[in-house]
Amino acid sequence: MVGRPLLPASTRRRRRLVAGTAFVLLTAAASILVARKLTHASWPLDNAQPLLVAAAASAYLVSFLFRARGWHRLFPPGDCPGQAGCLASVGAAAAGGAVLPFRLDYLIKIGTLRRLGGVRIGLEAIVLSIISLGMIDAIAMLPLSISATATSGSTLRGPLLVVVLFGIGCCTLFVVGGRVVRLPLLRRSRRLRRISEHVGQHTATGGRRDAIVAWFYLFACWSTRAFGSAALLAALGLSFSPTTALSVICLGAAASVIPITSGGVVVNAGAAAGILLALGVGKNIAINFSLASGLLLVLSAVAAALLGVFASMTVSAIARRSLAPGRA
Repeated sequence: MVGRPLLPASTRRRRRLVAGTAFVLLTAAASILVARKLTHASWPLDNAQPLLVAAAASAYLVSFLFRARGWHRLFPPGDCPGQAGCLASVGAAAAGGAVLPFRLDYLIKIGTLRRLGGVRIGLEAIVLSIISLGMIDAIAMLPLSISATATSGSTLRGPLLVVVLFGIGCCTLFVVGGRVVRLPLLRRSRRLRRISEHVGQHTATGGRRDAIVAWFYLFACWSTRAFGSAALLAALGLSFSPTTALSVICLGAAASVIPITSGGVVVNAGAAAGILLALGVGKNIAINFSLASGLLLVLSAVAAALLGVFASMTVSAIARRSLAPGRA
């Protein structure tokens, strides 16, 4: 039996580009239809202030840049990819995670990083870096979640306390990471022992410096995203409220990490609308913000992915051109 011929690489790349573009257009169309159905607006950004919307979109894009730089610092020594590859992987995972269930966006993140030209990195190194990224992510959100808990009302204080306790737990694991490896349970499991050893490396001299730098980048990521949400709320007619934006960011991010959810952006949109309604925000603003923020996040993620792929291909082309005279 003759197998099906493999398509050229250029054809496969064009198909993926067309599929990604169609996905973005479908997301935009769905947001417009839902906004028309549930609110009086023709689409989520109807009558919004353009300058504030542009500020929100720029903040979302910058947050992906900060996140990629933070992830770049968490790879094991000797197995660190380029920063452009990290940016492309983060953007592709965020865009694809809008609809993928069971956190399958991690597979997109791993696959994108391994398929980019010039990247020669093992699967174990990528998985270990993602685990570290998730833990430092929770620690980076800790100051924001504490601020949101202190300034929010009693309605959301309980769920926010869960986010605070999760961040404290991750911080504790980082502090005692080197001692956890001595537990008998970890000694019997090679994978658990390898994970604990990798986490414990962040408490060493060089690893501690990389972890602190990654924390600053991830804190900047969530801070810029909170600013973008506050700007978008102001663009839709709500007075500028960092407290409201922090509550939406913290609880939305907590909901998106649940393994059984239907997708990051989908969950964040529903969580954002529910949180705003619980805070007493009007239905139109709550629904339009949830849809508009999801739309802007997907568009920013696609832009970050394209920027990362272009930068990675440029770096690879420059490296090949510099090697050409030596080979000749």
